[in-house]
Amino acid sequence: MAGKKTIKLKQIGSAIRRPEGQRQILIGLGLNKMNKVVERQDTPEVRGAVAKVPHLVAVID
Repeated sequence: MAGKKTIKLKQIGSAIRRPEGQRQILIGLGLNKMNKVVERQDTPEVRGAVAKVPHLVAVID
């Protein structure tokens, strides 16, 4: 399956003083430090995780 779509995610908010569930979502996305950028496959699961923490994660191009 050549040409899989990916999205770049950037952590824009701190996990400090956030509920444990939100921290776990960040860890699952591979984010653990402010301004860190990761590239993930564009799947419904990743989009759903981002939708749960829109105040902590930004989608960049």
